[in-house]
Amino acid sequence: MAGPSREGQNARLKEKAETDEPDLPALADALPAARDLRDIFLTWLEHLSGEKRASPKTLENYARDLTRFCEFLSAHLGGAASLKDLDQLTAADFRAFLAQRRNDGIASRSLARNLSALRMFYRFLEREGLSGNQALARIRSPKLPSALPKPLPVEAARALIEEAGKTPQEAWIRARDGALLTLLYGCGLRVSEALSLTGANLPLGNSLRITGKGRKERVLPVLPAAREAVTAYAALCPHPIGEEDALFKSVRGKALGPRQVQKLTERLRLVLGLPGSVTPHALRHSFATHLLAAGGDLRAVQELLGHASLSTTQAYTAVEDAQLLAIYDKAHPRARR
Repeated sequence: MAGPSREGQNARLKEKAETDEPDLPALADALPAARDLRDIFLTWLEHLSGEKRASPKTLENYARDLTRFCEFLSAHLGGAASLKDLDQLTAADFRAFLAQRRNDGIASRSLARNLSALRMFYRFLEREGLSGNQALARIRSPKLPSALPKPLPVEAARALIEEAGKTPQEAWIRARDGALLTLLYGCGLRVSEALSLTGANLPLGNSLRITGKGRKERVLPVLPAAREAVTAYAALCPHPIGEEDALFKSVRGKALGPRQVQKLTERLRLVLGLPGSVTPHALRHSFATHLLAAGGDLRAVQELLGHASLSTTQAYTAVEDAQLLAIYDKAHPRARR
């Protein structure tokens, strides 16, 4: 019996992209491999989603990494790879995969992620008693250059947000873009966290509950500037924003996507003559850096970011909500109006 067509798989994935959770069966069906390997791949994705509480983006990244590996194996082995094939691969096979990826111009950081996904999958196969192949353990991860965050100067961050309100767009789009960038800089949100907000978050209060990486929750103070920007956008938005609807809407009324946020930042930085390092995520880095430069406590900033650490030498400790709010109000540049 023929499996679903590649066109049908892609259509399912495109449709699911507009929802919060990825379509795990569609991700598994799209794997260019034998049926037994696709089946165990689906089981692994379900394990990551359920027991490990991996985010939708993480699941999609792992699926992409395994898809590229299986595409390589199809050419390398002369046919769709099966579980038996994976159990018989040698270190030379894995090195050939990495060599091909390097020839494709893939950076060391992406190669390291590819290897990490493969190692996780093989550990799962071993746990399930489906493979004892240890060849991958003999492959070293590529050395990674230290990548320090590149925050914007305070005035550049302000200019970026202000410029969003001057673009030749409809008033509601200008309000949307300004509100979104204000949340990224004013609350230190990841783009995915800002885009996950729904109508249930309206109206914004003095704090905002966010579910971040690993589905860990944190509560953030909300500056008046951010609250006012979101309120103004919601009032102007021509599309309905129900409790379960995405807060930030595209022109067609669908959920705004991360690529659209990237394009927005690219347009604004070109207008302002800012460097290519100015990205949506750079606003999150700027949030942390500017708070620390203004005297914010490192451990408090760690909690606001929902990150394990800003420095690998500093242990993470909890800070009382009231202390966080006081530090935030005192130190954040957007709080001084």
